[in-house]
Amino acid sequence: MMPGMGLGGRRVDLGPLQLGQVDGQGVAWRIGADGLQGWDSAEVRSSVTQREAAHGAWMGPTYLGERVITLGGTIAAPSPQLLDGAVEQLLAAVPMESGYATLTVYETVPKQAMVRQSGKPVIKYETDTVVTWSLLVTAPDPRRYGTDLRTASTGLPSTTGGLVLPAATPWTLSATTVTGFISATNEGSIASLPALSIAGPVQQPSVSVRYPDGTVTTLAYSQTLGAGDVLVLDCAAHTAVLGGASRRRYLSGPWPSIPASSVQILFSAPVYSSTAQLTATWRAAWK
Repeated sequence: MMPGMGLGGRRVDLGPLQLGQVDGQGVAWRIGADGLQGWDSAEVRSSVTQREAAHGAWMGPTYLGERVITLGGTIAAPSPQLLDGAVEQLLAAVPMESGYATLTVYETVPKQAMVRQSGKPVIKYETDTVVTWSLLVTAPDPRRYGTDLRTASTGLPSTTGGLVLPAATPWTLSATTVTGFISATNEGSIASLPALSIAGPVQQPSVSVRYPDGTVTTLAYSQTLGAGDVLVLDCAAHTAVLGGASRRRYLSGPWPSIPASSVQILFSAPVYSSTAQLTATWRAAWK
């Protein structure tokens, strides 16, 4: 079999491993017919309280739990030595103690999740050149993210021009406003949590999100960023980091999200700075 040849069925990347095709040493990594269980749906958790003296119940919020995924298939190698090496690659592909591996599934729209090993690997030698295998991994963030990372930036809003001429009938020249916002679209089915970075100098910057229903939420930073300072806001991890130090105590307001639609992310500050900049990065997200 030629390196890079597809083996039919689902194509999946697990960290550095490209499953569903033949690698550069002629090792065939096959995904089984049921070798991707749990990718279709995460667990759901909710609370229900029975109504007193009435039919039915009160339904509380519903949330997705972690996404538990079982991967399985076969490895066929040209020699026992290459098979042993391939098994070691499989066992090393997913971290156990810290960090995560990227699991990418090549659907019509490729999607990915960050996973860690969460169960005992099962390796069964069928012959000296073929094994069947199964691996349990867990994505603590249940969202399936698009592989396309979007990035957009904006400065603070500014206004230029504008003049009223002193005549009997006032003549007005309209001002031009450069709006400090980012248009962000999420084509998925669940809200995506962006990463935001604010570069100084800027005094007490804030980031607002205008949602499709007209509501606006604002996350504000109460301190001043100097020239060269970059405040990094991770809306998924709920962290605010400046120069390696946490600055979360200086934040107020809800963490922004990008629902399964389009929003405007607005950048503002009480004092204008021509060099201040907001950068947002995000991915579309699916349940």
